[in-house]
Amino acid sequence: MTRALVLNGPNLSRLGTREPEVYGSETFADLAAAVQGWAAELGLEVDVRQTDHEGELVGWLHEAVDTRCDVVLNPAAFTHYSYALRDAAAQVTGAGLRLVEVHLTNPYARETFRHHSVVGPVATGTVAGFGLTSYRLALSSLT
Repeated sequence: MTRALVLNGPNLSRLGTREPEVYGSETFADLAAAVQGWAAELGLEVDVRQTDHEGELVGWLHEAVDTRCDVVLNPAAFTHYSYALRDAAAQVTGAGLRLVEVHLTNPYARETFRHHSVVGPVATGTVAGFGLTSYRLALSSLT
């Protein structure tokens, strides 16, 4: 069975209350439950995590390399400027593992500063703009 880490960056714990007109009304618990259900349907074993701390997210990417796990990563605000996260993501794909960058919204349809991803160029692929379904599409790419 393929094992994957589903990693989420800052403010995603606030889903359902943070700008529901942008991010929807589903909570992070709803997201985690949906991901677990989709993963089971696809025959994947997943560990869903969220942190507001850049270093913790970097450490989880190192763990993915060390334990040979594919990654679904929503870097959130770190998408646009975290070179530490970019370098850790590059280690995942450099080790021959898959890393799918995922976003609930379409960054290109939002503020200009969101149009640039430092993670995208080292990711296996990116899925964005489909709400929670973005995660389902990302998981499907790992099967």
